[in-house]
Amino acid sequence: MTLNDWLSRIEACHPSDIELGLDRVREVADALALDFGDTRIVTIAGTNGKGSTQTFLDGMLRASGLSTGCYSSPHFLRYNERVRFSGVEADDNELCDAFAAVETARGDIPLTYFEFGTLAALKLFAERRPDVLLLEVGLGGRLDAVNIVDPDVAVLTTVALDHTDWLGDTRDAIGREKAGIFRPGRPAVCGDADPPSSVETVAGDLGAALYQVGQQFDWRAEGAGWSWQGLDGSGRKLSLDGLPLPGLPTPNAATALQVLHLLLESPERAAIEKALEQASMTGRMQRTLLDGAECILDVAHNPEAAGYIAGRLAQMPAGGRRHLLLGMLGDKDVSGVIGALAPVTDRWYLAGLEGPRAQSGERLAQVLEQQVPGASSSVHDDVASALLALRRELEPGDRVLIAGSFFTVSAALAELELTG
Repeated sequence: MTLNDWLSRIEACHPSDIELGLDRVREVADALALDFGDTRIVTIAGTNGKGSTQTFLDGMLRASGLSTGCYSSPHFLRYNERVRFSGVEADDNELCDAFAAVETARGDIPLTYFEFGTLAALKLFAERRPDVLLLEVGLGGRLDAVNIVDPDVAVLTTVALDHTDWLGDTRDAIGREKAGIFRPGRPAVCGDADPPSSVETVAGDLGAALYQVGQQFDWRAEGAGWSWQGLDGSGRKLSLDGLPLPGLPTPNAATALQVLHLLLESPERAAIEKALEQASMTGRMQRTLLDGAECILDVAHNPEAAGYIAGRLAQMPAGGRRHLLLGMLGDKDVSGVIGALAPVTDRWYLAGLEGPRAQSGERLAQVLEQQVPGASSSVHDDVASALLALRRELEPGDRVLIAGSFFTVSAALAELELTG
């Protein structure tokens, strides 16, 4: 079976996309007899910032001479993107072998697409045993398939309202679910500057050592750079000044630095600077040129992420018209995202998406009219047609933002042939 055969098979083997709970996954993991040896494990949860925190950590660790394994989701163009060894994607044969092992181990136990893929990834990581394994949570934390693994360090980036049908409709409830990756007596690093009280409560109940931004570690901008202060594992105070500004969010770099100093005794500054300068991600403030105009692609799909992007765009030099191609899923806070992006948008291109959670361009247009009456906009069946219309109106000096969903950015990347 090819990789595409396997992906079609596992997509069809469970009736729902999401079924939170660890019993089924643990049973299959036990049958696989996963053993990570001396690999140190970091689990990363959060509403926003998981991917960039993982990227910063991966770069810092590799620049320090360590081998890494990274698990993330979803992917943009290739499933292989989800499983990486020291920056190199797992190949088709490795993934197919791992899927076959999971299929044998599960017997008649039903697994969702994400659970099946997570177990396959863990099988590969257990075979390779990198020095450090960085696992990104798919949804929530406490009941996510990734949480069958006990991390040496748990990371919580931010807590915001998202996936409320699954995680709860308050920040306190969502914080408790995400803090479910914390472990007794082990460090828990929180990069949310104003976390709900449930995060500290969970850490306290478990006896997990909490490293909270603004308390145990912090950062501040300094002209063309920034500084960081934190603690090592023994409680010794640390300070780094004059760090280069990264292309990805600095708060997540600060969180990664605190994790790094819990994993390594004395990481070299040169390794840290190299990782900060080189950190980049597909679909996160990803810059390219589109017919001579600056184009930024970002998956921002909730108000917090959209607000961050709007803030970054507002700091950029003013030029021509500001175009936004927006496509979103039906279970997202469309009104909040549109409200956040409205101050930095002159012309809207509203694209429909495909799939069971899809939302039409017409529905986006209804919300836009409520939020920004009379906004200049057009409605399109899909990302490809929206992109075509946008390109017809581009002029020198204009700026383009493509955002709203992984699906939106993936479709745009494919259409623009930015396959990586």
